[in-house]
Amino acid sequence: MGDVVPFRRPSASEKHRGNTLCRRGFHKWVVEKDKRFDVKQGRLVTVYRCARCGKDRIEAH
Repeated sequence: MGDVVPFRRPSASEKHRGNTLCRRGFHKWVVEKDKRFDVKQGRLVTVYRCARCGKDRIEAH
């Protein structure tokens, strides 16, 4: 037989950890280096992704 894995629901504080700042507009923006060129706009862009919630922000040059 295999190992027994305990299942439990995450508490409210664990479920929403790190999202309260993002909900109030204080994102933790990090430059995403994979996407440098936007085909639709036809120019260079900088893509920022929030490290906590994963939301994207695009800044065109």
